[in-house]
Amino acid sequence: MSALRWGRGASGLRRVLWRAGRPGLLAEEGARSGVWGRRRSLSASPCEQDRQKDWGHAELLEVLEARVRQLQAECVSEVTVKRVGQARLPEAAGFQPRRKAQKGGEGTGRWAQKLDQDRWTLQGRKQRLEVKPQVRAQQPACEHRLRRVPQLLSAPLAERLLRWEQGTPRSPWEEQLERLLQEAPRKLSCEAEQAHQSRGASVRLETQQQRLLAFLECCLLSGHLPLAHHVLVTCHGRWRQRRTLTLAMYNTVMLGWAREGSFKELVYVFFMVKDAGLTPDLLSYAAALQCMGRLDQGARTVQRCLDQMAQDGLQLPEIFTSVPLCPEEQAALLQAVRKAQPAFSPPPRPQPEPQVNTSPLLREIYAQEDPVSYPKLHLPLHKLKALFQQQLRVEMATTVSVESVEKPELLTTEVLQARNTLTRLRAVWVEALCAGLQEMKASEARAARAGRPTLFPYLCLLTEEELAQLLLQTLQVLPPQGESLLSLAQQLGLRVFNRHAVQKQQLRHVQALQQRYYQYLHLLASDTQVAVPCLPRQYWETLGAPEAPHEQPWPLPVLVQLGKQLAEMLVEVVRMPGSLAAPQGSCTLIPVLYHVYSFRSFRQIGILKPHPAFTQLLATAAEHTLTFEAAEVPMLCPPVPWTSPYTGAFLLSPTKLMRSLEGTTQHQRLLDSCPPAELHGALDALTQLGNCAWRVNGRVLDLVLELFTAKGCPRLGVPAPPSEAPRPPEGRLPPGASPAQKAELRRELARCLKVAREMHSLRSDALYRLSLAQHLRHRVFWLPHNMDFRGRTYPCPPHFNHLGSDLARALLEFAQGRPLGPDGLDWLKIHLVNLTGLKKHEPLRARLLFANEVMEDILDSADRPMTGRKWWMEVDEPWQALACCMEIARAVRAPDPAAYVSHFPVHQDGSCNGLQHYAALGRDSIGAASVNLLPSDVPQDVYSGVAAQVEVFRKQDARRGVRVAQVLEGFISRKVVKQTVMTVVYGVTRYGGRLQIERRLRELSTFPQEFVWEASHYLVRQVFNSLQEMFSGTRAIQHWLTESARLIAHAGSAVEWVTPLGIPIIQPYHRDSKVLISGGIQTLTFSNSGDTSQKPNTLKQKNGFPPNFIHSLDSSHMMLTALHCHRRGLTFVSVHDCFWTHAADVEVMNQVCREQFVRLHSQPILHDLSRFLMNRFCSGASLRSPVHSKSMLIDKLQDTLKSVPKTGAFDLEQVKNSTYFFS
Repeated sequence: MSALRWGRGASGLRRVLWRAGRPGLLAEEGARSGVWGRRRSLSASPCEQDRQKDWGHAELLEVLEARVRQLQAECVSEVTVKRVGQARLPEAAGFQPRRKAQKGGEGTGRWAQKLDQDRWTLQGRKQRLEVKPQVRAQQPACEHRLRRVPQLLSAPLAERLLRWEQGTPRSPWEEQLERLLQEAPRKLSCEAEQAHQSRGASVRLETQQQRLLAFLECCLLSGHLPLAHHVLVTCHGRWRQRRTLTLAMYNTVMLGWAREGSFKELVYVFFMVKDAGLTPDLLSYAAALQCMGRLDQGARTVQRCLDQMAQDGLQLPEIFTSVPLCPEEQAALLQAVRKAQPAFSPPPRPQPEPQVNTSPLLREIYAQEDPVSYPKLHLPLHKLKALFQQQLRVEMATTVSVESVEKPELLTTEVLQARNTLTRLRAVWVEALCAGLQEMKASEARAARAGRPTLFPYLCLLTEEELAQLLLQTLQVLPPQGESLLSLAQQLGLRVFNRHAVQKQQLRHVQALQQRYYQYLHLLASDTQVAVPCLPRQYWETLGAPEAPHEQPWPLPVLVQLGKQLAEMLVEVVRMPGSLAAPQGSCTLIPVLYHVYSFRSFRQIGILKPHPAFTQLLATAAEHTLTFEAAEVPMLCPPVPWTSPYTGAFLLSPTKLMRSLEGTTQHQRLLDSCPPAELHGALDALTQLGNCAWRVNGRVLDLVLELFTAKGCPRLGVPAPPSEAPRPPEGRLPPGASPAQKAELRRELARCLKVAREMHSLRSDALYRLSLAQHLRHRVFWLPHNMDFRGRTYPCPPHFNHLGSDLARALLEFAQGRPLGPDGLDWLKIHLVNLTGLKKHEPLRARLLFANEVMEDILDSADRPMTGRKWWMEVDEPWQALACCMEIARAVRAPDPAAYVSHFPVHQDGSCNGLQHYAALGRDSIGAASVNLLPSDVPQDVYSGVAAQVEVFRKQDARRGVRVAQVLEGFISRKVVKQTVMTVVYGVTRYGGRLQIERRLRELSTFPQEFVWEASHYLVRQVFNSLQEMFSGTRAIQHWLTESARLIAHAGSAVEWVTPLGIPIIQPYHRDSKVLISGGIQTLTFSNSGDTSQKPNTLKQKNGFPPNFIHSLDSSHMMLTALHCHRRGLTFVSVHDCFWTHAADVEVMNQVCREQFVRLHSQPILHDLSRFLMNRFCSGASLRSPVHSKSMLIDKLQDTLKSVPKTGAFDLEQVKNSTYFFS
């Protein structure tokens, strides 16, 4: 598979769907068999509707016959209607000729003739309908014979193939291949070439190509090579579809036949390659030679092939070094080559030369001469090997069953009965789903045999039982309010792909992975040493050749279509008794899932909603297990180091280095084109973050579970159960209720529904987190990381990590402890005060004194959290504060606090980090002082400073008689302006800022609400004016970035840049292109806005550039800090601009953090950005605008990019002495 997918280069996956009608286009809604195969619906299909319509006509015919008999009885006229027997059709499928009605009266004769004619016509249709199922049943399973011989467009090639096929005796196939290889590629006509080139630039064409290639590859994986050949031959024989075929598709099928040793079929594909005007490449020759080796062909035949290969400019050694083939394929290929060249020895696969990152920021990280003290894990080698085996078993099983913390107090008869009912129903559902899936496969196979790429090979990658279990797991976790069909379809498609990818990895790489991983553990284990200390990535790369990359996901339309059909299978097949209390078999079956429509944000969307009876059954059963995908759970062993954009994190489960929306490909393309050494900084930082070992804080977990299993405590972040949701008003409105009363009732119902949905979502999220925490309570685990398109890092497991709320963070602590040392206890106390939010404006010494003053409350909170004075409940971050109280209590009660081994993570937060980066970029002294870049005795609060400046403006306006300024007297506070100030740096507009301030004003009970709208308009204007006054350099840089992005987007390109650590960035904001998937219970339409072939969204590009650029800088700062902390032996993790380490190491981390910030901003960041954008976007080839406007756009863009904002006089070195830069 790797030879197929990567032999053609990483072209990426475009996510646009085929449209309807002809082969290669999406089937019309309602089509029974199209590109996507059988239409699934609860309503009758068109054929069924036609049949019902004809039977209805037959019933009408019987009524008319009765009327004729009535007329005869009344002697109006003598009419004889000949009876048409319902005999079977003759084998020739012809009808007996109708006989004319006997003549009677003139008027009734016409009636009789018309009646006879209609009756004959309808009877014929009825007989055809009766015979059609019988004929279909008698047909063999293969409705269309699979084609092997291609239909060629080139007359000479077609004549040669025909002459060879009919000739006697036939020339050997190897001679035929020799002639084909010598034939020059047939040139397409000029018109065809132009058409091909114009279509090649379209999203539609590339999507068709990717979908067809994925179909062919899946056919090979699922053992349906003849079907892949048949579809390729069919497409090649149709001119419109031939233009979508690429050499990679022909090579895919050729390689399949080579593995089978089928030389004849391989030659057929070579005929098509030459007929398409293509030139064979290395992979084509590798397939031919491999097939010759398997068939033990003679030396003369092999030598001719090698000679032709040389004439085509291809070198034989390159096949062994450049074409990714498995060892068995290479052995067959080598056997063929040695027939002609016995002395040939394949060159060793070139080991990639050790590339060194040249970034000046990373020079110290990769310096060999400087001493290092890389940290080791606290676990011995044998323990880590056992943990690897546990994780391997988890990933090979693809799912993890976790005991739920939400259990019934007593296993009553009702609970046991509900569980037994679910067990019986699931057994029935699995059987029904397996039967339905078999039928679906048969239908898709018939469509594929007609020459169309369908879902058939994708459905064959997993067994029916595996697919059925996957569907039932999906049904289990559907919320009561349902889920959109589109979202559900995409999830199902991705899960099928992920399970297939894991199975593929099991078959090929598990043994080699185990051997390599065991060697890698010598670097990490506490009881082993390596010869030369190095980074995990570097050591992993020395242990063997680069791994084959994980398989890339299928095109998004394929994922959605596959998931859609599986979801519709759930709707159609899964049923339950309408009344579970009724005797079995005595009541009708009802669908467990219903398809309904609902309005979400003024858009009508289709939702799959579970039946209330099923929801109630699940609630009553209160099952004790939850099922998660393996990649959704923290790892039980250290993650695999990131070594490339494709390999890292989980052992088998595919993981993206750069997370993005499904359907976007430009990020992967940039990473593919980036020199490997340029990514080393990011790869090593992500590996270091993932190598931090964690454990669960058991005492905090017990307290949270106590509240969770009771009624919850929303004030402390523990969601309440659904039983606590507000109830809608009971009773009905009186008959004469006014429209206003009815509207009020509707609003109240909508409010109750909204609150219930939110409560269910929060409860489910907490249930997953707490169940996983309980599952991992006595284990060590790891959180592998990846990054978003800006370089910001995130843990891969979504439900249980340190990026969550206060409650989620309090549940985690470092698995590896460090003695507190002389200052560790003081840092614990300062950290506790920071968590309370009570002394934000006080110096560190005052915070430490405050902690000592409230030591009684701290110890009381630690000893009696639920029964004592509950001091911890009144602070900003209650659960983290409680966990810190417990840690302090254990430390102060230890015989030697300095020797106490602490596992507690201490945080250091940036002070409005976005403004810190802006102030450093512009060397803005005033702004730097406001965000603590300058040393000071007390922390500066930029939010209070902005509020004070706004108050100055308000007083001036009040004196001038401005009414709203007078109303706002006494109401301008830090809290009112904080959110707007915080988000201005990240691109919030005045409109968004006004909404933020409006919400804060509405929270003030004493503020006159009739002035909220006017006051919010006034305040947002003054906040922006204050920021302009205080951060003039910041606003200038922001404007320059915005204007540059606007011009680039207007020229037709998405904004790109490279971070100081070398990560390529592109903004994924493009104009939406609608993708339509019709048929089934609903036509799905979704937007695809993430590909470079689409026009950029100018508004999003320009508004997103400033905040995204700053995010890329803060991620660079974090990664530099992480790498240098690792070099010094520290444990380090982060939540964006919040850095965590042990209490004993806070001072070292603070020093590293400041040093790396200064080093980062000592680089000419804005000038480097200007040069990059000039080179990238100021050439005519890079612009997509009309020709007549190119020079104008280039001139304006060049002028803008050259006018880099001037910087101030702020000295960056002062940051190193700023206590409150991060605190």
